[in-house]
Amino acid sequence: MGDDGDGGLLVVRCQLGDREAIGELVRVWHAPLWRYVRGMAGSPHLADDLAQEVWVAVIRGLPRLREPGRFAPWLFTIARRTVADHLRKVYTARETSAARSGAGAEESVAECDDALAGVLTSMAIEAGLSGLPPQEREVLILFHLQDLPLATCAEVLGIPAGTVKSRLHRARRMLRDVLVERGYEA
Repeated sequence: MGDDGDGGLLVVRCQLGDREAIGELVRVWHAPLWRYVRGMAGSPHLADDLAQEVWVAVIRGLPRLREPGRFAPWLFTIARRTVADHLRKVYTARETSAARSGAGAEESVAECDDALAGVLTSMAIEAGLSGLPPQEREVLILFHLQDLPLATCAEVLGIPAGTVKSRLHRARRMLRDVLVERGYEA
C-alpha cells in the first residue's frame, strides 16, 4: 500500500487539525501498520498495544512532518523503532531475570528470538516467516506484505537500496528453504 496522490493532502489536513482527516488517516493506515507490527512482534495482543503506541507517537509527531507525501516511510520508521524498543526491553528484562536465576546468556537470546517470531495472514508466509531471522523477516514484510517500494524499504530500514535487494534475495531463499523443510511445495 503506498501513498496515492491524495495521501499528502490527507496528512496536511491532519496537520491543520482536521479531526475527520485524522480518523481517515488511521482508517487507511491502521491495518498495514498492525500487520507489520504483528509480523515483527508475533502476538496479536502485543501488536494491538504496540500499534496504539505508534499511533500516539504519530499523532504527536505529525505537526513536525515536513514532507507530508513521505508519510508511509515515516510511519513505518516509527513502528520499527517502537517494536525495537519493546524487544530491547523484553531482552533486557529476560537477561536480568536469567542472570538472577543463574541461566546463561544463550538462553536469554533464545527466549528473545522466540519473542521475535512473526505470524502473518497468509498460511505459507505465516509458516515460513517465523523461521527467519529478524532482518530477513522485516524486509519481506515491508517489501512483499506492505508493498513498499525498494527505496521506501531502504529509508525505513536505514540502509542502502542495494542492501535491501541483497537482504530480499537472501530472505526469499531462506523462506523457500524453511517452507520446503516444513513440507510446503517450493
